[in-house]
Amino acid sequence: MKKHLRAFVGDERGATAIEYGMIAALVAAVIIGSLQVIGTSLNAKFSSISTQLN
Repeated sequence: MKKHLRAFVGDERGATAIEYGMIAALVAAVIIGSLQVIGTSLNAKFSSISTQLN
């Protein structure tokens, strides 16, 4: 039983997948945040252009 427990504790195969998942989530959060900032700026710019055209 101790042999199996040591093997389970020493196994790091799942840790790599979790790390990659965390990196992917961080990248997605940065992209979403950037798009929100850019979207707000673009909306203000288009509103300004629309006002000037009218």
